[in-house]
Amino acid sequence: MLNIIQELKRKDHPRKFGGLDIFKYIGPGLLVTVGFIDPGNWASNFAAGSEFGYALLWVVTLSTIMLIALQHNVAHLGIVTGLCLSEAAEKYTPRWIGRPIILTAVMASISTSLAEILGSAIALQMLFGIPIVWGSILTVAAVLIMLFTNSYRRIERAIIGFVSLIGLSFIYELFLVDIDWPAAVHGWVVPSVPQGSMLIIMSVLGAVVMPHNLFLHSEVIQSRQINTKGKVDIEKTLKYEFVDTLFSMLVGWAINSAMILLAATTFFSTGTHVEELSQAQALLTPLLGNNAGNIFAMALLLAGVSSTITSGMAAGSIFAGMFGESYNAEDTHSIVGICLSLGISLLIIFFIGDPFKGLIYSQMILSIQLPLTVFLQVSLTSSKRVMGEYANKRRNSAFLYSLAGIVTALNIWLLIEAITIP
Repeated sequence: MLNIIQELKRKDHPRKFGGLDIFKYIGPGLLVTVGFIDPGNWASNFAAGSEFGYALLWVVTLSTIMLIALQHNVAHLGIVTGLCLSEAAEKYTPRWIGRPIILTAVMASISTSLAEILGSAIALQMLFGIPIVWGSILTVAAVLIMLFTNSYRRIERAIIGFVSLIGLSFIYELFLVDIDWPAAVHGWVVPSVPQGSMLIIMSVLGAVVMPHNLFLHSEVIQSRQINTKGKVDIEKTLKYEFVDTLFSMLVGWAINSAMILLAATTFFSTGTHVEELSQAQALLTPLLGNNAGNIFAMALLLAGVSSTITSGMAAGSIFAGMFGESYNAEDTHSIVGICLSLGISLLIIFFIGDPFKGLIYSQMILSIQLPLTVFLQVSLTSSKRVMGEYANKRRNSAFLYSLAGIVTALNIWLLIEAITIP
């Protein structure tokens, strides 16, 4: 009977995930962890450490707590309903509410793609001297070919392995440099907002809690169709998923923290502000010596390409969900979503004068959109009509809504600071 149900689903709208298939085997939580090692995230962390030392480490702690709660919550939606966040919004939310939020999520995926494409272009410039615009065009062309031919599946394990190794290298380097650990611990647990830091705070937050990853996580995990396998399998998967998410997010917290700590030690202590991503290659010099520049650039390129593919998939999933469909790289709606995200991002890059600032602002935009996605997600997972007996308890809903409230308050603070500080 189960095989018949799955076959009917495939005939109704076949699920061809391409590059997403790997996450069925290595855990959906790793999808988000790999997202921690992307160009936009690197830029935000390096800027935080170089400009404010250890003072903004608390943002990594806060954003990781948010991420654990939100990713776990959105995974429940996919497990219980068999729908991704966008599909669920289309099915259960009034169109005049759901559609505008989904459209802003598409805009957030465009902002994400912009950062990833820019990072890849910067890497190509570091390696081969290719101008940013041409590097961006080459990146988009390569990503579109891999997405629409599914050729990414052949190299994704190698890319994820290499990029993850670089991320873990940042952690290892903490033992090679002189970290002021008491100051670091204070920075992790005691919030402070130095003057002029709100843009960086929002960039770090947006770089960790990415709206498109909430949509994509639910897409990946619902592809397993656990909801068709009965209550025992659902409850078993819910428990397993939390372990997967918790472990992955803690690894991400360590990598993010390591980047800020190294930037604080390397740049802040000498009064040097990072204004170009290429400066960050100095962080790997204690470990890699004279090869640090090329290895950093190669890691940046692979991270950018991998993350651009992921953001394109997310855009395809979000856009297709508005039509009640799951992601399918051969379906018109998914194709339109992918092309919108990558095409508009590329167009914007033509008008960006400072690539590093472009990376920072792109991550800040993600933080501005985040409350909309969180309010939508929590309203769905708190509904018994949607989730049945697995709907959020009241205290869980209150906690999740409070996270959206915190991000909203920070956004308002950023707006006030932008208006009042010249």
